[in-house]
Amino acid sequence: MRNSPEAVNDLVTANLPLVGYHVSELLGRVPAYVSRDDLSSAGSLALVQAAQAYDAETGVPFARYAALRIRGALLDELRSMDWVSRGARQRARRVSTTSDELTSKLGRTPSREEIASAMGTGVAEVDAARSDADRRILSIEAFDSAIADTVSEPSIGPEENVLVNEKMQHLHAAVKALPERLRYVVEELFFHDRPVVELAEELGVTQSRISQLRTEALGLMKDGMNASLEPTLVPVAERPDGVAERRRKAYFDLVAQQASFLARASTIASTGPAVLPQQRPSAVPAAAHASEVAYAG
Repeated sequence: MRNSPEAVNDLVTANLPLVGYHVSELLGRVPAYVSRDDLSSAGSLALVQAAQAYDAETGVPFARYAALRIRGALLDELRSMDWVSRGARQRARRVSTTSDELTSKLGRTPSREEIASAMGTGVAEVDAARSDADRRILSIEAFDSAIADTVSEPSIGPEENVLVNEKMQHLHAAVKALPERLRYVVEELFFHDRPVVELAEELGVTQSRISQLRTEALGLMKDGMNASLEPTLVPVAERPDGVAERRRKAYFDLVAQQASFLARASTIASTGPAVLPQQRPSAVPAAAHASEVAYAG
């Protein structure tokens, strides 16, 4: 049951300094062009959501629970920021794809000149595209370690444990619910450490196509998890009634169903022998089949 508006307002007002504290801590470890206002907005929203969802009966202090939600929101905000233009991203992606294809063809890492020649451009443009790519990676990823040090706790508390387990259940569900081809690419690349070159050869497609499938799968998984955990982070579709959006929503529903099933199974395992919940064995596979049919369209 959600807290009353009055209770939410009291919790937010009393704990608003938490947002400023964690934003200030984070700003010292990220590039100077990261906006305080953007981080503050994300942190404030997380504080409100924490106040709405807080259950005092758990015995966990609200400040501790809210701090976890605020830190997570700030990290999500950082990862969602894109400091490189669309054109720069496209150029960097083209350089990366060309480099991968030449590596496969030559059996070695190609030189800048070889990449430029294959692209029909100059070496300076290749260098500029790589610089843009490096800047984006540094902006989004290279600070993760420092940020993790900032937000880490010496030990995991009960509320962290609950949130971590919930996210893991949704992650497993998001992978299992993927259409077969996307799921295979994700499992082979991330679970079995297969090289892109090898996987492309097996599937009879180009390396750039494997990269496209990987990007599509990861984006779908992210939105599928957020649809249940943080709906405000799911981008609004340009055509809410379109076929593509109906397929996405079918996937979101399947992720939620499978995560719920995993949560019940985990509860049963942790509490010992008990009566299994009402669950027809064919329910999840049938939903998965429906998702596959929708995406096969």
